[in-house]
Amino acid sequence: MKISLNWLRELVDIGISEEALAEKLTMAGFEVEDIEDRRAWADGVVVGKVTSCDRHPNANKLSVCEVDIGAGGDPLNIVCGAPNVRSGIFVPVATVGTYLPKVDIKIKKAKLRGAPSEGMICSLAELGLSKESEGIHIFPGENLQLGSDVRPLLGLDDAILDLATTANRADALSMVGVAREVAALTGATVRLPEVPTPTIAASSPGSSQETGLAIATEDSKACPIYIGTIIEGVEIAPSPEWLQQRLQAAGVRPINNVVDATNYVLLEWGQPLHAFDRDRLRAVTGGDSLTISTRFAKAGESLTTLDGQKRSLEEQNLLITAAAESQNDRPVALAGVMGGQETEVHDETKNILLEAAQFDGAAIRRSARAQGLRTEASNRYERGTNPAGLETASRRAIALILELAGGTATTQAIADNRPEQSLRPQSIELHLDRVNQVLGNVKVGHEISMLQPQDMEDALKALECQIEPTAERLWNVTVPPYRARDLEREIDLIEEIARLYGYDRFCDTLPNQSAFGKLPKEQEAMRQIRAALRAVGLTELMHYSLVKPEGENQVAIANPLFAEYSALRKEMISPLIDAFEENLNQNNGSLNGFDIGRIFWKEGEAYRERDTLAGIVGGDKSQGRWMRGGREQPMTWFEAKGLLESAFDRLALSVEYQPLSPEGEPQLLPVEFSQQTLHPGRTASLRLRGKALGIFGQLHPALRKERELPDEIYVFQLDLTVLLAAMVQSSTPKFTAYSPYPASDRDIAFFAPVEVSVAELERRMAKAGGKLLESVELFDEYRGESVPEGNRSLAFRLTYRTGDRTLTDEDIEPVHQKVRDSLVKQFGVNLRS
Repeated sequence: MKISLNWLRELVDIGISEEALAEKLTMAGFEVEDIEDRRAWADGVVVGKVTSCDRHPNANKLSVCEVDIGAGGDPLNIVCGAPNVRSGIFVPVATVGTYLPKVDIKIKKAKLRGAPSEGMICSLAELGLSKESEGIHIFPGENLQLGSDVRPLLGLDDAILDLATTANRADALSMVGVAREVAALTGATVRLPEVPTPTIAASSPGSSQETGLAIATEDSKACPIYIGTIIEGVEIAPSPEWLQQRLQAAGVRPINNVVDATNYVLLEWGQPLHAFDRDRLRAVTGGDSLTISTRFAKAGESLTTLDGQKRSLEEQNLLITAAAESQNDRPVALAGVMGGQETEVHDETKNILLEAAQFDGAAIRRSARAQGLRTEASNRYERGTNPAGLETASRRAIALILELAGGTATTQAIADNRPEQSLRPQSIELHLDRVNQVLGNVKVGHEISMLQPQDMEDALKALECQIEPTAERLWNVTVPPYRARDLEREIDLIEEIARLYGYDRFCDTLPNQSAFGKLPKEQEAMRQIRAALRAVGLTELMHYSLVKPEGENQVAIANPLFAEYSALRKEMISPLIDAFEENLNQNNGSLNGFDIGRIFWKEGEAYRERDTLAGIVGGDKSQGRWMRGGREQPMTWFEAKGLLESAFDRLALSVEYQPLSPEGEPQLLPVEFSQQTLHPGRTASLRLRGKALGIFGQLHPALRKERELPDEIYVFQLDLTVLLAAMVQSSTPKFTAYSPYPASDRDIAFFAPVEVSVAELERRMAKAGGKLLESVELFDEYRGESVPEGNRSLAFRLTYRTGDRTLTDEDIEPVHQKVRDSLVKQFGVNLRS
């Protein structure tokens, strides 16, 4: 928020420089991002009077003027190109030697088309008060003191602080709120603006049609109170200079006296207001009696707002509607965000309806976000306005409009549904010992001591809190209404005490004992997983967890930003396929990558989520293809599986691959998605220590054909929770001594049914071989001629070794025969060796 120091000085005495004030505010939590010293914009510019104005003899668009600046000497000869220059007007004159920083010009004596020029008559753009100007600025007053400084006349004798406020301090989005903060920091006294109580001919505390105005609120939580005031006989005109200058200093464009009055109260008290044209409201409703209501939008409704945009309304948009007797209501404004164009105040307005209301911050935030709008009003409502200051702001605006635009306040109607407890002063217990326990010691001169009760009392009373001691070192603190939204707990009061006492006055204390930091085992395991996947050539990818709504059991977002991102993902393979396809389309080659994230789904009325690891591999991994004549060598199923196994080996995990059942793994991947995405005969279920780990497989041929992808693309999705649990359990590696004795190998070959997995065979052989069997390795698979139907030929190498002797045939053969017999008995294999 832009803070005018001249305006601020009317509300509180400031006895320090603007730099010192900015430092105090910044240290108290209100960062001053910039100090705009406007006094330098017109330093050396004075009031002058054009005494004569003649056409330039050598230029049709230039005028040669004589300008009196009251210096006691001869008038200045100035060449001016503005079309509105004429004799007898008072103008700002930049004398020779003046520097205008906003246009980066230093005034010098010059000759323009042969005519001497000893200065420059300035426009508002050259003085930094507007972006563009059609001509020079003409002072409206008469008998101005010639040669006097123009800065007080233009509001340039001011400095502007650009103040950044935190989200919890809605009170600081107003001049009164900042004045209170400055008073608390400097010990000064706040001078609040006088707010007279206007005389209103007819007032009804509720919804009565006797006065021609009724107020109704459909949702008392969204709009706890609404005050509507009709002012008749106003005269729309430009605002006075002082009001325009204050609005411009705050970055607000002046419009007319009525609208400027509402904006002025917005800046002064932080309470948004809105003025409707009462006659246009009647034209919209088609009747003389008005019923103003607040409700949420219905499907199919639209509204053209003040910015000229016709907006399709959504159900989360909170509206102000107008209706006549027995007529359907019509939207006339986006409540708390922006008014409607159809009922705006214009040059011919004679009667207005002034709105002053309190709206729920969450409702306004959703409404503004749904329309992609953010205004000064919505910004304040979202943070929370002061409920106790609504009536004050309303009275202030009514009095200001009557002063600036004339007229009479004829009718006022109020719908007040605020709960009683919201208007009661809020009390908080404060334990003084707790304050010192949280904040620690303070530095007092060269000594260190505890924060004293008097210091705590001074800080709280500076915030206008009321203190009542209830027990020894226990206070009951009553919070002022304007701070009720952010001072709710004891810790909030402690923070305010520290903030006002000064964070820089507290001692730097370190813990008595320091301990070396370390990562939790889960985080160490996550780093190892990422390193293992990168080591086998996979790139880490990141995708949004928000997706299009598709399929059943999907978690929908209540307030999505876009329809394309209105649900949470149920699986992580789809975005990986999209990324792979995009890389191919951009001629970037195949993308081998992995993504770590979370998936979400519904089970009945319950919501579920799971941490997941997914990846995609495929394409030709080789760099040079000249030996193959430029032909690509696609990745085989076993090569892709080998990449994943290499990563598991780096993590010291033994993962089993089993055929995926027709029912799939619904707890890991939606069955319908699995059936449409994965190859039915080339998909494996992964298991780790008896638990379902995930799925690995090749893309379905129909999907590859539809998206014009290469044949050999493989994907996997793993349950990260199972993976981390296994790694954490075996996080400490165990050393096994190497055997100094040689190993002895035995090969075994047989025909085995296709439905029997290699993992089952290996597990059976390891159990039968006992301690002498060191390892089992598959080195050959064959399907074709001479192999019985429904079987495949497998060949394994079994390695036998022990750590205390060299094994002989007599040691090995009985064990090896036991392995053979076990395979025949368990799986009915047909031995070939």
